[in-house]
Amino acid sequence: MTETTTPTDPDSPAPPSPVNASALIVNAAGEYLLHLRDNVPGIWQPGSWALLGGGREPGDASLEDTVRRELREEAGLDLPDLTPFAIDTVAGTDGSPVPIQVFTGHWNGDPDALTLTEGVMLRWFRPETMQRLLLSPSTLALVSRHAELSGSPHGDLHQPPPPAQRTTPTPRGCAGPGRYAFTVLGVHLYLEDQDGRVLLGLRHQDSACAGESWHFLAGHCEPDESAIACLLREAEEEAGLVIRPEDAKLIHVAHVVDEPGAQPRMQFVFRVRRWQGRPELRAPDKCLAWRWWEPAALPAPIVPYTRVAIQSIWAGRPYSEVVWV
Repeated sequence: MTETTTPTDPDSPAPPSPVNASALIVNAAGEYLLHLRDNVPGIWQPGSWALLGGGREPGDASLEDTVRRELREEAGLDLPDLTPFAIDTVAGTDGSPVPIQVFTGHWNGDPDALTLTEGVMLRWFRPETMQRLLLSPSTLALVSRHAELSGSPHGDLHQPPPPAQRTTPTPRGCAGPGRYAFTVLGVHLYLEDQDGRVLLGLRHQDSACAGESWHFLAGHCEPDESAIACLLREAEEEAGLVIRPEDAKLIHVAHVVDEPGAQPRMQFVFRVRRWQGRPELRAPDKCLAWRWWEPAALPAPIVPYTRVAIQSIWAGRPYSEVVWV
């Protein structure tokens, strides 16, 4: 969705008619198409995932014409069938309620093959993964309702996962195949805000490293690249943070093996107390959100050695071994 239009008569006793329209698009696998919006001030829900759509224009004969035009303009999509599904109500840029006519449609294409003119990217998501996204609760409820009516086993998105899944997650590992004689060098940024909270990122589900898990801002050293140089590069590329080399101090080292027989990794954690910029989503294909977390109340799922490293730092331990065999 591009923008919302605030109703002109908010004091009217009758609910205002929708002047915005969006599309709930699902494929044959039961995945829903979401649009990652630009993270710029002044727009509706910056940096969040949303449905494609927008506001009605004078040339639109109907709200179906509106959503079809928006799909063509934003993504080059032309769906044969669109059916009215529900009226969603969201908060506009001024906080007032804005009704949106939501249409449903089916499409089985590749989002990367589309020409996107607004926003960052389009991606398919399973309903059960959407709770981890920066996403409007009303959109999540719409997907839940649609999935339930469609007979999807993942229709009820508001039921929390079983406690065992919440407290003992099993994040996807980062290890490559086989066993090697050398050890991979990884760098990790330990950043605290003024309240002592630690910065962590929620990795994209398709990320090759720690998919769907919370993790440090991190990366692996390129050939002929020092650990400090790698840290500065990753901080700028992934979060738009500018760090001076002299402000990065090594605070912890974790010797890690993700699983028996996997490639060993030496993970360096650097503390930085001075930097420029605020964390932003520079690589949404790798990271879906940045959040500050209390060290005593870390999120789940989280990469196991990330939790160990944070706990060790607060306990004053400079070294740890994780899943060492």
